[in-house]
Amino acid sequence: MSAPLNSFTQRATPHVLALFRVVVGLLFACHGASSLFGVLGGAMGQGGTVPTGAWPGWFAAVIQLAGGILVMLGLGTRAAAFISSGSMAYAYFSAHQGTALWPIQNGGEASAMFCWAFLLIFFIGPGAWALDRVFFGERERTATPAAQQEPSAA
Repeated sequence: MSAPLNSFTQRATPHVLALFRVVVGLLFACHGASSLFGVLGGAMGQGGTVPTGAWPGWFAAVIQLAGGILVMLGLGTRAAAFISSGSMAYAYFSAHQGTALWPIQNGGEASAMFCWAFLLIFFIGPGAWALDRVFFGERERTATPAAQQEPSAA
């Protein structure tokens, strides 16, 4: 029974990872849109917006919106995921960690989860359904096997 399941999971993995990237990017972009434009409950669920240029809230919201959209579309995915992960690490340690040790105690679950999710996306890359593949081809996929097939110059 494990062979059919193994085969299915291997075939589905690129699509599940792409779906993960799309969902994480969409949710992150929603946070940014909420803070910048007052939609979806507004900044911190109070219907307002973050004042333009306010540190760090406005800059974080811009990273959330732009990074989320880029990751969701799979465009400049690794760079956007790296910056987004760093932004969430900063948010966690500057806004939450001082209150309590554990994210459940200090309200930093979202920051911690986004940080680790974007770090994973940074390492796995854009995967299937990514605009990077449309604009830049499959360079990343074909470069490695071609290098491995070349005979060594000894």
